[in-house]
Amino acid sequence: MYDWQKQIQQIVDEIDRCIKNYNDEALTLRRLSRKLGYSEFYMTRKFKEISGMPFRDYLRQRKLAFALKEVRDNEKSFLDIAFDYGFSSHEAFTRAFKKMYGIAPSEYRKQPKPVVLRTKITSFDRYFLGLGEIGMVKSTKEIKTYFVTIPAHKFLHIKNNESNGYWDFWQKQSQIPGQDCDTISGLLDSIKGKLDDEGGSQNDSSSGQAMAYISDPAGRLCDWGFLRSECYGVRLPADYQGEVPEQMLLMDVPEAEYLVFEHGPFDYEQENRSVEEKVEQVMANFDFSDTEYTYDTTPGRVIYFYHDPERFWKYVRPVIKN
Repeated sequence: MYDWQKQIQQIVDEIDRCIKNYNDEALTLRRLSRKLGYSEFYMTRKFKEISGMPFRDYLRQRKLAFALKEVRDNEKSFLDIAFDYGFSSHEAFTRAFKKMYGIAPSEYRKQPKPVVLRTKITSFDRYFLGLGEIGMVKSTKEIKTYFVTIPAHKFLHIKNNESNGYWDFWQKQSQIPGQDCDTISGLLDSIKGKLDDEGGSQNDSSSGQAMAYISDPAGRLCDWGFLRSECYGVRLPADYQGEVPEQMLLMDVPEAEYLVFEHGPFDYEQENRSVEEKVEQVMANFDFSDTEYTYDTTPGRVIYFYHDPERFWKYVRPVIKN
């Protein structure tokens, strides 16, 4: 199963590359299955076994996810978009788009709203996020530590007051209608203008999304310190006026200073646990003595956590001057 997970991930990556390059000719089951050296029938069965959905359904939904962002972000004609993503006509594209998202492309372009996109399958259950501030003042051999000032923004998210860790969070959320990982990630992926989305229009899986931890606004304590909620969401501009999905919350986050702990690219399969331990150890032992700061544990403050093995493992923690 492990080898098949790796091979299916290669196919999933190849699908995205072909869609981005408008290379529809390469997106046939025959060509993709040949890359693995298996028959079309066998690859179809294994793809569904590992991904949980038929290959053709995934391919169609992923194409539509890319096409929706084209509709949302530029003025390209619907006919050109239809041809770019393998549809035979404007009408065929409109039918598929409306069936998938419940709204016609022309209506969506006039007034975009959150819809559930088919995000990229990751057969190892990893997720891809990012944040780009710089300004290093300290370093270890493997982990950069630096202070940044992050402007006021909004945080659109779901939260759980009882979960403990990423996996437990999504297990608990999956028991709530409309709050499972695929639905929430798909909704967030469709929102334009995310601050961590490299411009807000990338076609990457789960672009601009982050875990977060919010200390209890009432300042309540438990045996190990302040209570906190685990969250998952996206940072948005302070003047964001878009629609808020009914299962999500939108909070204002004031301008503040943060301390970032960033480990560079790593091998997810081999190093994920050790990288986690290294980052947490550096955070726990960080020496504030030659700075003006300390961790800000004020009720309601937000800690952001980004996990992208191809780029970094990163915590962004609020700090306050002594």
